[in-house]
Amino acid sequence: MVNDSNTRLLLVDDDQKLCRLVRTYLEPMGYSVSVAHTGTDGLEMALAGNFDAVILDVMLPRMDGFEVLKALRAESNVPVIMLTGLGDEADRIVGLEIGADDYLPKTFSTRELLARLRSVVRRSRITKAQSKEERDPPVVVGDLRVDPESREAWLAGKSLALTTVEFDLLLSLARASGRVKTRERLLLEVAERDFEAFDRSIDVHISSIRRKLGDDPKSPQFIQTIRSVGYMMLKPGTL
Repeated sequence: MVNDSNTRLLLVDDDQKLCRLVRTYLEPMGYSVSVAHTGTDGLEMALAGNFDAVILDVMLPRMDGFEVLKALRAESNVPVIMLTGLGDEADRIVGLEIGADDYLPKTFSTRELLARLRSVVRRSRITKAQSKEERDPPVVVGDLRVDPESREAWLAGKSLALTTVEFDLLLSLARASGRVKTRERLLLEVAERDFEAFDRSIDVHISSIRRKLGDDPKSPQFIQTIRSVGYMMLKPGTL
């Protein structure tokens, strides 16, 4: 369970009523909520502050949420939850491709917001300080090396720039090399939430991982799509 009282949150949204609602709901629980109403201010605060998570609206003055996320991802892996309009699947997909960890519709409930926040913050707080006896050894699949302790991954010795969710997905698939992982199982493992009908977030994250691996889905060397089921990390020499 995440200790909410130690969580510093940045909310970037020009809807002042929504910002007051989020603050009113979260601050009594011990959250420290900072607010920015423009994209430029939000980016500046996100880069300067030591936040545990950022909630970022897509539609912002001066600089939209996608531009903010691109600039932020160039320097930080802070967990980001995007806020999108109801039914705006294209916005959700773009946000996930750029590096968002999760998304919420602008019609979110406060309980859903809290659940998503706790999920992304918990993942980002996985400790690196483990005793030698408890060390979780790196997983190696061919030229790919994934280290659970440092939460870093390398391909042929070159570091991969992965978001929190992308790293967790890659680690899950690498650990199960040669075995199929369903979309439902992957979503539960990395997002701690039930699979939603037409939820394409896992597919978008996998697509981003493939790009970073230089993996062609039509002739995969690492991640194979199992049609209508999920994905599988290939063992070296499988194809």
